[in-house]
Amino acid sequence: MFAIRYSAVLVLVVAAVVGVFVWKTNTPGNYFAFKLGLDLSGGTHLVYTADTSKVLAAQVADDMAALQQVIERRVNAFGVGEPVVQTQQGGALGNGAYRLIVELPGVTDVNQAIAMIGQTPTLEFKLVKPGFEASTTLADGSANPAAFQDTGLTGTYLSSAALQFGNGSNTGVSASNPVVEVTFNNQGTQLFSSITDQNVGRELGIFLDGKLLSAPVIQERIDNGSAVISGNFTAQQAKDLATNLGLGALPVPITLASTQSIGATLGDEAAHAGVLAGFIGFLALAVFMILWYRLPGVVSVVSLGIYVALMLALFKLVPVVLTAAGIAGFILSVGLAVDANVLIAERMKEELAAGRDAQHAIREGFNRAWNAIRDSNIAHIIAAVILFWFGTSLIKGFALVFGLGVIISMLSAITISRTFLLALGVSASSRVGRFLMRSGFNL
Repeated sequence: MFAIRYSAVLVLVVAAVVGVFVWKTNTPGNYFAFKLGLDLSGGTHLVYTADTSKVLAAQVADDMAALQQVIERRVNAFGVGEPVVQTQQGGALGNGAYRLIVELPGVTDVNQAIAMIGQTPTLEFKLVKPGFEASTTLADGSANPAAFQDTGLTGTYLSSAALQFGNGSNTGVSASNPVVEVTFNNQGTQLFSSITDQNVGRELGIFLDGKLLSAPVIQERIDNGSAVISGNFTAQQAKDLATNLGLGALPVPITLASTQSIGATLGDEAAHAGVLAGFIGFLALAVFMILWYRLPGVVSVVSLGIYVALMLALFKLVPVVLTAAGIAGFILSVGLAVDANVLIAERMKEELAAGRDAQHAIREGFNRAWNAIRDSNIAHIIAAVILFWFGTSLIKGFALVFGLGVIISMLSAITISRTFLLALGVSASSRVGRFLMRSGFNL
């Protein structure tokens, strides 16, 4: 009995610490403050259509994954908090056009959001055809298309780009001239090595947005996957170019299809409405449990309170980006936690009606209720996993919170409630035990 009471006190202390953590960290700017989604904090929702017509069917999935990574890197560079970037394929059977969906919480200026996703410079490396070395440019200064041949090496293969100043070792680059040093990924390094190995003595044109910047002569094979871009840049121009190239080139072209801006006021109203709905629902459940089950109802309400505190702390620590759908999933999981407590209480009543003593009724009631609670919660977890796997960002938020809630609710219903009831020292000779026995548990 001492161990059970010690466990109950420990649970209460931990719950109090968790509650204080949730309360004290709920201030703007705190690292553990709740992360709100687009519909609660306000922001911009952008939908782009991806043009995959020129991409091989076997390569589409990889290019779309690369597109998602590039856009995520780009919006993160602008300091957008908790952006959501995902790709989808339209059509009832997933055989329609590919779409890129970008959600930017806190960014309510649509033009600013579009600028964040805007095109980055297109970087290309092309070999000068033999015999065209003296005619790489036209009379107007533009590149002569007939003078170059594609190598397949583009900015898509870049892993980084950095501002450098010529150190005298680069031909034609003085120690004070800013240049951009680019580093290729593994695939790009192999391609660049092959190009330089097979074309020593030929000029390699470096194009930025179709404009020829320079055409250095390949002196030797380059195996380190690094190249230098020079073009009479100012320091600021070279810095901007390095930044833009570092954000990554888009693997497939995208076209803006739709925009939606959600104001901060509307999001704030939705957040308050969700919290209010949850509070009213919890209060109604608490009143019902206490009036119908009395003492066990009070224990259930305390367990539910601890469950809510644990869930809120989990939202902060994971962290979970809360949306209106996520709040709905949380409220629904509270209802399921109550359902488990009702099953346990009814099983305990049946044991008391069969003449069992209070301690036996409590233990046996939990044991008999476990199978039903386990089966229903497993079904709910499976549903949450399916929704999260196949759903959109809105559905994913609901599924994640709902799934976490179901798992934690089993802990609160089976472990915490049981510990508290046993810790009360209920027996046939105790005051609480006689109270239970006289009323058949429905106090």
